[in-house]
Amino acid sequence: MNEKDFITNQPNDDFLKRVATIVLAGGQGTRLHPLTANRCKPAVSFGGRYRLIDIPLSNSLNSRINQIFVISQYFASELHQHILSTYQLDMFRSGGLELLTPQETSEGKAWFKGTADAVRQSLDYILRSNAEWFMILSGDQLYNMDLLEMLSFAKRKDADLVIASLPVKKSEAKRMGLLKINSMSTITDFHEKPQEQAILDEYEVSNAFLKKNGRSSDHPHYLASMGIYIFKRAALVELLKQEGDDFGHDLIPKFIKKGKCSAYVYEGYWEDIGTVASYYNANLMLTKGKGLNTYEEENQIYSTPQHIPSALINGTRVSDSIIGQGGIIEADNIEHSVIGIRALIKKGTNIRDSIVIGNRTYHPFLDQTMPANQYYSIGENCDIRKAIIDEETRIGNNVKLINKDNLREYDGDGVYIRDGIIIVTSGTEVPDNFVL
Repeated sequence: MNEKDFITNQPNDDFLKRVATIVLAGGQGTRLHPLTANRCKPAVSFGGRYRLIDIPLSNSLNSRINQIFVISQYFASELHQHILSTYQLDMFRSGGLELLTPQETSEGKAWFKGTADAVRQSLDYILRSNAEWFMILSGDQLYNMDLLEMLSFAKRKDADLVIASLPVKKSEAKRMGLLKINSMSTITDFHEKPQEQAILDEYEVSNAFLKKNGRSSDHPHYLASMGIYIFKRAALVELLKQEGDDFGHDLIPKFIKKGKCSAYVYEGYWEDIGTVASYYNANLMLTKGKGLNTYEEENQIYSTPQHIPSALINGTRVSDSIIGQGGIIEADNIEHSVIGIRALIKKGTNIRDSIVIGNRTYHPFLDQTMPANQYYSIGENCDIRKAIIDEETRIGNNVKLINKDNLREYDGDGVYIRDGIIIVTSGTEVPDNFVL
């Protein structure tokens, strides 16, 4: 579409008043454990200052969609506190942000069984809005998407359902829902997480399609669902009358066979934070200026305002790293790492290929009356490589977190290894001279 056509077809303000976003933020995040041991996945920190939930909420607000429903479930309190302290929508702006959780009735609390069931159980509240179009987003994905362009596509196609999609390689295809589309972008078939080679062969896209969408044809590619949907109101209500708890696994394959469904092909960066490895890699991509773009003035990623000073760095060699606000850094070397807000790292320490999430408060380590071992900090002369240090941890002096035995998995007392990555969980105290 050329620029003139795009401007002409963009949804106007009257249309956007009839659009609502539903953010699914109820995932338990078992594959991201132990980072999700005491928080839901959308509440996990990202990039030194954000939470994963900030990405879909920011994309929605940047696209002028101001009616937002966030559906949560596990460890909802911390997530809600973050949302309420960050997203205080203007009282003069139409729309609003509503937080929904499983309701407790006389028969007990009915936990959500899947993505579709979460929307189904919340439908009475959602349908009180005047929205005629519902955009469903995931609370644990990374992308910079102009949702207005996808809405414009949905308007032109007059589709009951639009699925955002992108070409992926075989290694990713097996964990995603795959689409077949025709020349009009109409979806003709859908298969959730195929494992058999025969099925994958059926869904392989042509080299011409890859070239048109800016992808290399060196390897087989498949058109995969991003788990981002636009539904017409009537279509969503009708779909949720059907049996099934999950959109991708249960309901969408049935709906495609009888509904008017189109695929919107997205060309930008997208990552589903499903594992410790994907979380780790997505964070460290930021140190190379790749992955999620957090530096766009017009498409900012919002998060809780932090009224704290800039980082204080004394005698530290820093390369290819992000240093968050309020850090007090005296380390010898920080390389290819993300250091979060209010981090305290002492002299002689070396940190490489790591994520230090930081701290929520200054008080433990700025109160000079407290003993040093009570500070949330990384001590002196430590060596930390390929690690994730969760918030509010205490790591003693001369600690070596280097995975000396090249383990893929390990469970210790607050210290774990997943996918070859060391994780120190929140609240853990690692003693002096500890080696892993």
